[in-house]
Amino acid sequence: MKEHHAEVDWRPFYLRPDTPPEGMELPDYVKARMAETNARLKQMASAAGLEMVFATRIPNTRLAHEATEYAREKEKQLEFHRAVFDKFYGKGEDVSQWDVLRDAARSVGLDADEMQREVESGKYTAQVNTMVREAQQIGVSGVPTYVLNDRYDIVGAQPYEAFIQALKKL
Repeated sequence: MKEHHAEVDWRPFYLRPDTPPEGMELPDYVKARMAETNARLKQMASAAGLEMVFATRIPNTRLAHEATEYAREKEKQLEFHRAVFDKFYGKGEDVSQWDVLRDAARSVGLDADEMQREVESGKYTAQVNTMVREAQQIGVSGVPTYVLNDRYDIVGAQPYEAFIQALKKL
């Protein structure tokens, strides 16, 4: 980001919009299909000095997405997003739970009580739904998908070099 003067703007997308509020177990066929990808991701994380945990349950991410919009308003979106990712991918915590989201908020200096109140009021629901529809309209079908300058995308967890090459093309 610093080297190439890039800005990151995380946008919501529901990979499985049918996930119930309490989450759901990953189907066996998904676990099997993800085994190779997870091994590659674990290697990438290890090379970066990070621990990576893979959940066996799919959380419903609606609250996390809406809480991220609260963080965006407070100019802490990137920090909050990183904290939530660490909770889920680094520690295996359930990001559909308020205690996890509140802890992430506090860790980046956000008011957890205010965040929960505003999210529970429905303040960000329409906004998140609009962004999810926009992602679907431009063809996003997987996560992560990186859209560069509204025209170039990188799909999946890719090595740093893939981003450098894409930025050079732009």
